[in-house]
Amino acid sequence: MRYTSTRDARVDVTSSQAIARGISPDGGLYLPKTIPALSLWEIKALADMDYIGRAEHILSKFLTAEGGWSRDELQGHIGAAYTSFADPAVAPLRDFGEDAHILELFHGPTCAFKDLALQLLPRLLVSAAGKAMGGNKEILILTATSGDTGKAALEGFKDVPGTKILVFYPCDGVSAVQKRQMVTQEGGNVRVVGVIGNFDDAQTGVKSIFANESIGAVLAVRNRFMSSANSINWGRLAPQVVYYISAYCDLLRQEKITAGEAVNFVVPTGNFGNILAAYYAKRMGLPIKKLICASNENRVLTDFFETGVYNRNRPFHATSSPSMDILISSNLERLLYLAARRDAEQCAGWMRQLALDGRYAVPPELLRSLQSEFAAGSCDQAQCAAAIRRAWEDKHYLSDTHTAVALHVLEAYRARTDDATRSVVVSTASPFKFAGSVLEAIGAPVPEDEFDALDALQAAAGIPCPAPLRGLRDKPVRSTETCAPARMAEYTRW
Repeated sequence: MRYTSTRDARVDVTSSQAIARGISPDGGLYLPKTIPALSLWEIKALADMDYIGRAEHILSKFLTAEGGWSRDELQGHIGAAYTSFADPAVAPLRDFGEDAHILELFHGPTCAFKDLALQLLPRLLVSAAGKAMGGNKEILILTATSGDTGKAALEGFKDVPGTKILVFYPCDGVSAVQKRQMVTQEGGNVRVVGVIGNFDDAQTGVKSIFANESIGAVLAVRNRFMSSANSINWGRLAPQVVYYISAYCDLLRQEKITAGEAVNFVVPTGNFGNILAAYYAKRMGLPIKKLICASNENRVLTDFFETGVYNRNRPFHATSSPSMDILISSNLERLLYLAARRDAEQCAGWMRQLALDGRYAVPPELLRSLQSEFAAGSCDQAQCAAAIRRAWEDKHYLSDTHTAVALHVLEAYRARTDDATRSVVVSTASPFKFAGSVLEAIGAPVPEDEFDALDALQAAAGIPCPAPLRGLRDKPVRSTETCAPARMAEYTRW
């Protein structure tokens, strides 16, 4: 299993090199040269395993002996990664009506889906660095976050020997709970900086740091190198493939479907990494009919799948689903590379257009190919609140603001297409991370203080607030730094 770059077909690296470096020197994203196959008999066998067993089998197809990974090593990393999840199933599947289910990905230590990857990535990254880089080099992890990645990465890398982690978040672009999770983070190797701007400003700044050869040279002199905990890092994306396959296995085990029966997945996404993992699962052989891309009011992805034009030149909306408030969806590049039959030159051209003009357009035949596998829809603020209310009143299911976007988009998709295929909605965060918005949606009084809202939501819903979120208000703030996007590179001197 070798890896290449979306922008240069000549790149040929091992999985360890791809994970250690995070991003290719040409600015492209690493991805496997071939997509491993997953047969139907393997899927049926995986249905009898627990989540950890499934993860070991699937990830061993991407992280092979050629990259320096032994099966025993992977088993050790994976087994250790998922011990801190509140639900023993790790990623449990809940019924939501006769032909719909919700895949809950928020039972990890930071109550967001990023934990499924970021509890494992630090172990993979440190190991990969030893295999690929040699010596005792220190890893500087650079991460831009729209809310959930930051805390999950900080928690995953906290006090990991040989690493420092630097997280940039948009000052006014995350919820109060998300911000408090980050700025109270403990650990001797962590640093959190608020960027005066939105997530796209933070993400662009991190990418420019990676592309700056002089910064890399200075770090090399100090026996350091940079890597990333964002989903631009293949080591972040690969573990996310697992939970789609696991959800299908749970449907099989619960006898909701028969082996080979196709299902739909509905994924709320902004940076496109989460739904891209589902696409990889499909390309491996998982029976998926449609991948339904759910956007909030920042509907740049919905417009792309409808028109074939990606255009970030539009108003930016700060919404109640801030982890999706994104106009530059980095992982779409990996999809375009595969859809264009691995034409790295074409892919690089689209990315240059995006950087220069803020837009690009794909050919009609490529758009038709994408539309055969993807559907898309969006959800405004009122529709999001209504979806939370309906889920609570009709199903007694408490949804966060991101999952509600997906619930609305699924309902609209079914009304538009009459597609009654069994569908799995991906739930990306605990509703308590956005307690004020959820309380308002279900018609309960909303306290002025967002941390009082945690207690109010617990009382109104009769559901206990997750342990990692209780007591956040009383934790001491450790990080108060802010900077303009132009100053982000200065923090690599840390």
